Amino acid sequence: MAEPKKADKAPAGKGGGAAAGRGGQAPARPKGGKGAPATEAPGPPAKRASVSGTVPPRMRERFRTAVVPAMMKERGYANPFQVPRLSKVVINMGVGEGKENPKVLDFATADLQAISGQRPVITRAKKSIANFKLRENVPIGCKVTLRGPRMYEFLDRLVNVALPRVRDFKGVPPKGFDGRGNYNMGLKEQIIFPEIVYDKVDKVRGMDITMVTTAETDEEAKALLTHLGVPFRAEV
Repeated sequence: MAEPKKADKAPAGKGGGAAAGRGGQAPARPKGGKGAPATEAPGPPAKRASVSGTVPPRMRERFRTAVVPAMMKERGYANPFQVPRLSKVVINMGVGEGKENPKVLDFATADLQAISGQRPVITRAKKSIANFKLRENVPIGCKVTLRGPRMYEFLDRLVNVALPRVRDFKGVPPKGFDGRGNYNMGLKEQIIFPEIVYDKVDKVRGMDITMVTTAETDEEAKALLTHLGVPFRAEV
């Protein structure tokens, strides 16, 4: 009686991987011990968070299409790059009671994040002052710095939505310039922004807004902000 033939071994080389996995040799394990995951190459660095949506800020488009030609004609600039530009907007909210109750900073941070669309940074005391019962490195406020599209979107909402909701609003004071082309203004209430839900506000707080420009003089900075729509109060 003829004996059954034995199964031929899988040939080495191409095509032998599947046979080795079923009945041949076991696949090699990664180095580093039993069950250790294989090391992967590090991926590319995370990109900076951008503004949600695909619609460009309308104030930035207005600056490029209307403000730049108007200021070149008005002030006699020979090059579009000589026109002063808005560099950044800094929003600062002081929370003095944060030194006694740190939980108050959570409400202030949430309000500032809703207004600006960016996560604020906690500001701390730089030195101790005994008269104010202030110790060094105690959280006393929060701030956020806006650049690019977020800066133009915030300025658009501030000028066209928030400021007109102020009671008996007659314009922002024109004396807030610092002599180097930067403008500072203050708001007494954060509830003028439509992003703030009044029922969820624990306390009415104010904030300081600084508009940093590339202008060399206050006159150029005022002309730039006026073209962007900042409503300055008429001087008497």
